[in-house]
Amino acid sequence: MNLFRNLLFWIVLALVGALVAQLLVQDPGEIVVTYGDYRYLTNLPKALLMLIGGLLALWLVWKALSLPFVAMRRHRKKQARARLLDGLDALHQGHWTRAEKSLALAARNPEVRALAEVGAARAAAARGDAAAKMQHLDALAVDHPIARALTVAEFALAEQRPADALAALDAPAAQPLPPRGLALRAQALAALGRAGEAYGLLGALRQHAVHSPEQLNRLEAAWAEAALREAADANVLADHWEALPKPLKTEPAAVAAYAERAAALRWEEAAAKSVEQALDARWDESLAALYGRLPIGRLEERRAHADRWLAAHPGSPALLVTLARLARAQGQWPQAEAYLHRALAQGANAEAWEELGHGFAQAGDENRARLSYVNALRAARGETATELPGRDLRQKLFDEAVVEERDEFGMPRLRG
Repeated sequence: MNLFRNLLFWIVLALVGALVAQLLVQDPGEIVVTYGDYRYLTNLPKALLMLIGGLLALWLVWKALSLPFVAMRRHRKKQARARLLDGLDALHQGHWTRAEKSLALAARNPEVRALAEVGAARAAAARGDAAAKMQHLDALAVDHPIARALTVAEFALAEQRPADALAALDAPAAQPLPPRGLALRAQALAALGRAGEAYGLLGALRQHAVHSPEQLNRLEAAWAEAALREAADANVLADHWEALPKPLKTEPAAVAAYAERAAALRWEEAAAKSVEQALDARWDESLAALYGRLPIGRLEERRAHADRWLAAHPGSPALLVTLARLARAQGQWPQAEAYLHRALAQGANAEAWEELGHGFAQAGDENRARLSYVNALRAARGETATELPGRDLRQKLFDEAVVEERDEFGMPRLRG
């Protein structure tokens, strides 16, 4: 395509030249140059040729005079690039002093100054010279403010100073932020407890493909959970929850964050229903345990849901502990104790022993309460628990007996 375009240009130029030459041959015209007593007479074609020749001669003289300066500029540019490459290679290998020296020399060339000063600042930081690091960064303040802001923010985040990172990125001279700046700003916001604002930057991060899809999904889940826990009131909490994509509304971490924050804000119905809907969609032991720990009322409704789930998950330790908590809260300690023994037989941990201790202490059985608390500590440490007295063989067999769980195709489920 370029060859065809060039050929067409020269053909058109030749035609225009032929046309002009024909016009000049037909009427060459006359040009008179008078300077004082000197008078020169010529025609137009000859004058044009003389003008072109003079301009060409001036151009050749200019080229000859500027040739040394061009050679010097090319030499400096080549030298700067060589120093830049050497400095970056030394930085990669960990030769901090050599890298800083080479990059500082390369920074004298305006074309590579930003990259060289950033590399020199990293080398100075690696060898622990904070003053030299800031000196290299301050050299970028006028001509390369964005590069300076990004590097300052990276250093600040690495040093656990998210407020300084955010201040550097929000400086007017650093606007508009490039994709890397948006990622650093989101990281700083999340570290400052402003995960809701960080979550709002996810769209831009996805558009610019700043991170891999897997990492963006992890950040989305983490920032969503943090934003729910940071919600200042019920309206903000509801807005965050409604803005979540549907898959996240069944993720245990996000559901737990929403339910716990809703319970803290005395929004009991929302707290309970979020866990109920998540467990109906996908069973999760951590959410089953949380359902019993929520500091809310609705004991009858929660007990009914838990009983319904027990029919489908009879061997769930977390669900059995939840049923025990609800039964004890309703003043039904014998039923709660039975649930807890079943939970322990199905592999429950220290939480079940601790709940047993609370129940025995509330019932006035100090000996078994003390032994239950000791077992809770042992279970937390991975040690073997001491058997409680008063349990006969029939009761132990009943605790361990569980109705076989089957999936929708009638096949037995393996116990986790």
